[in-house]
Amino acid sequence: MGYPRRMRQGTAQGASGSASDGDIGAEARGAWITAHCAGRAWRLERAANLEELWDAMTEAGAAFEDERIPYWTELWPSSLVLAEWLALRRADITGRPCLDLGCGLGLTALVGQWLGARVLAMDYEEVALGFARRNAVTNGVPQPLWTLMDWRRPALARGAFARIWGGDIMYEKRFVAPVLRLLAHALAPGGAAWVAEPGRTVYEAFRHALTAEAWTARRVHSAAVASPDGQGRPTVTIWELTRPARP
Repeated sequence: MGYPRRMRQGTAQGASGSASDGDIGAEARGAWITAHCAGRAWRLERAANLEELWDAMTEAGAAFEDERIPYWTELWPSSLVLAEWLALRRADITGRPCLDLGCGLGLTALVGQWLGARVLAMDYEEVALGFARRNAVTNGVPQPLWTLMDWRRPALARGAFARIWGGDIMYEKRFVAPVLRLLAHALAPGGAAWVAEPGRTVYEAFRHALTAEAWTARRVHSAAVASPDGQGRPTVTIWELTRPARP
């Protein structure tokens, strides 16, 4: 059985603050990905053979347990653009508690930590967090607080984070409600969330839910970046989400 890939859906529109890709990009060779973003190179280790990983999960039945497809083994274009955005907004995150949703191999968590943020990075897959820890060592970055957590049942203090971010996390409609609940619970008053998305049609459902829950969504940045696996060159948009303080 072949390893499934998340397919790009739709096309992102232009946004204020848009930028060319410049030196942003990544190359994938076997078990290693070299990413270029936030002003430096990042070496990321991943599962050496994605087909073998998928086959092993399929045989064990894990791949079909809550649809646990190992998307974390890929470095998605949204993560590259989000990492660059974090560098542009360094003053907003330095010294402040920040949450990385669905950290995967750890790129955006490592960039945030390197820039001076105090990052808690969560993922649903323990294996992914193991790679993320090793990637921190490889890149000489102090370890973020890596946390195994399901965003449907988050164990987070209310209003704990000044900034929350996630790259390409909204790829299924079933994630809309739990992600919104998490943001409403964990984001500090006056805080903001940054969501990077490559033009998936499912994001429209997320935007409608944001409006219904009195969130403001503003396009603040966009860039076209080649996918490390050669699957295209999507335009990734960064959305800044804020919500008025409730009495």
